[in-house]
Amino acid sequence: MLAITCPGQGAQKSGFLSSFLELDAFAAQIDELSSASGIDLRLHGTESDDETIKDTALAQPLLVASAIACAAELGARAEYVAGHSVGEIAAAQIAGVFSPADAMRFVAVRGAGMAAAAAQTPTGMSAVVGGEPADVLTAIEAAGASPANVNGGGQTVAAGSLEDLEKLAENPPERARVIALPVAGAFHTEYMASATQELAATASALEIADPATYILSNSDGTVIESGQDYVDRLVKLVTNPVRWDLCQETLLNAGITGMIELVPGGTLTGIARRAMKGVETFAIKSAADLDGAREFAAAHA
Repeated sequence: MLAITCPGQGAQKSGFLSSFLELDAFAAQIDELSSASGIDLRLHGTESDDETIKDTALAQPLLVASAIACAAELGARAEYVAGHSVGEIAAAQIAGVFSPADAMRFVAVRGAGMAAAAAQTPTGMSAVVGGEPADVLTAIEAAGASPANVNGGGQTVAAGSLEDLEKLAENPPERARVIALPVAGAFHTEYMASATQELAATASALEIADPATYILSNSDGTVIESGQDYVDRLVKLVTNPVRWDLCQETLLNAGITGMIELVPGGTLTGIARRAMKGVETFAIKSAADLDGAREFAAAHA
């Protein structure tokens, strides 16, 4: 069985769309998604530097559009679809919950709202790699931060004020490293509360369908059968933690044998190699990977 996964914010890299935009169908879809979001995705996927696309209002639509266009180019059907944080919006479109245009309208509001929330107070996120899970959570709490992403595979992401994250880095859990992430806010915490009202209003105006394939929620790792329930969870997750560890647990229990991570791939497959032993992985990083990804999908679907 095959799972297709969509990465979250922080996975973006300068120029990561350059090779894909040489593909006519991919380029045409990126242009359509640019129109829906009001953002020049070609520019930001090819020419903008890493500091520019760190901006939440740009990074989130860019990541969702890239995954949507990559899934269409891949042309593979998976038994399970899941996204990490903002990647859930791309997963929703792949599963048929949103149209491509509505996915972009939703993520544009999400990204802008979260960017505005982040601008109110200097905050950020840091990955805690290694250590005993209980020790990690204790250290995060002691620093005054929150466990925003529980990713499994020995990785938890803390979020909070920059001062709190500095305290965590100065007093890391035993046998753990603290690594600052290239994001501009304390996502999935109460620091993002101001972003939820407009996002909920936007969601209420969109056409929502029930998913056509199994789709997992970051809130608790469960399969969601109702499109409306899934979108309601998307809104709530802006201020609630991502439980990617539970999503991986669900995939393992379902018996998946292969996992493809859409562009810009590498983050989720890296976690899976540690947390999902026995599951083969394939990360799509450039257009040159597409043929291999299709062969991989055919072997597992």
